[in-house]
Amino acid sequence: MEFDPSRGYRLNPQVALRPEPFGALAYHFGNRKLSFLKVPELVDLVRGLAEHASVEDALLDVPAERRAQFRRALSSLAATDMIRPR
Repeated sequence: MEFDPSRGYRLNPQVALRPEPFGALAYHFGNRKLSFLKVPELVDLVRGLAEHASVEDALLDVPAERRAQFRRALSSLAATDMIRPR
């Protein structure tokens, strides 16, 4: 399925986020993939996705000039099943 920022997403329950000085490590216990979230604001966004009706709603808390960067990061996380549609 293609990433759709107009939909609601959430952190996959099989994913653990481990805080790190640079952001966080995301480990998927199902497919054993590891992702580095290198921006603390992205970690906060991923943790709070489920609280928003859509990704676009969640991105309203992100400065406009950084939203495209965060959309790309979320699309990548969706492609590896780190986040999934609600």
